[in-house]
Amino acid sequence: MWSTGPAAATRWSSASSDASLLLRFLLPETQLESVAHEDGADPRPDVTAALRGGDVGQAMDGEQDIASSSWSQAMYWRHTYQEILTMEEKVLARVVELMATQSPAARREVELSNVPVIAAQVERFRSRLGYWEARLTELNAG
Repeated sequence: MWSTGPAAATRWSSASSDASLLLRFLLPETQLESVAHEDGADPRPDVTAALRGGDVGQAMDGEQDIASSSWSQAMYWRHTYQEILTMEEKVLARVVELMATQSPAARREVELSNVPVIAAQVERFRSRLGYWEARLTELNAG
């Protein structure tokens, strides 16, 4: 039986390294390169988004270098990541809640395909938030 609520969501978000590995196995980078279209269009934006979402080293578009950022830039990015993390945690909790009402087959598919992607995104945003909080601590101390 599935547990629901924040504890279950935490269980899934703490499995981010497993989720990242799962995403990497879905479509290896060498295969991504081999399926590039001549017009430059992304042949699998869903896979690209899943890989991006699970990469804790992936900065957001326009994000400054953390080490050289100012206090106001660090505040901006901390707020941005906190906002996204809060939303992603709610999405994960809601998915886990909805899984409790699904048939075993549907629940298993969601567990295999949806939850790892969302959990990886939660961990990415949590990690990025941590980087910016550490930068603020550094700037405030010095």
